[in-house]
Amino acid sequence: METTETTQTNSTPFPNIPPVIESNDSEYRDTGVPSTVAIAGHPLHPLSVIFPIAFLAAALGSDIGYWLTGDFFWARASLWLIGLGLAGGVLASAIGLSDFLKIERVRKRTAGWAHLILNVSILVLSLINFLLRWGDAESRIVPWGLLISLIVGTLTSVSGWFGAELSYRHKIGVVGAGSRRYP
Repeated sequence: METTETTQTNSTPFPNIPPVIESNDSEYRDTGVPSTVAIAGHPLHPLSVIFPIAFLAAALGSDIGYWLTGDFFWARASLWLIGLGLAGGVLASAIGLSDFLKIERVRKRTAGWAHLILNVSILVLSLINFLLRWGDAESRIVPWGLLISLIVGTLTSVSGWFGAELSYRHKIGVVGAGSRRYP
């Protein structure tokens, strides 16, 4: 016999993958929780993460380009991409932190905490990667810069998964009229 909690977990129209992520049918069916930072109701956090993600992913690509060719162009490109990704990430994190602190539903979800911790880790590693290269963009790419870029790229993908969980499964930071508290 299933309990109410098990029924709620399995009643959403999608599988509960991975199993550490909670599902709640009432969250799936409600109108959603609006973002705390929005313009005309349009949440800014999803918009603000696009460039930092792109810059940090491109930095991994340019590190690989340097590794394969030894061309200084790729080393300089990586430095700029990491710097721009870091600056954009700080802006995106400020917006995301506002939602995290002001929306109770975010803090009650494993995905919210995982997203926060992963993004702080990404920013710290990106800062280390940037400082490692500052003044000598070329000599520290292989192996440490490339390794850090690979870790940042992997963490960014995982964090993006958790961010999507918050938006699509828990309807946080969407255009909606729901309460900022847990339903």
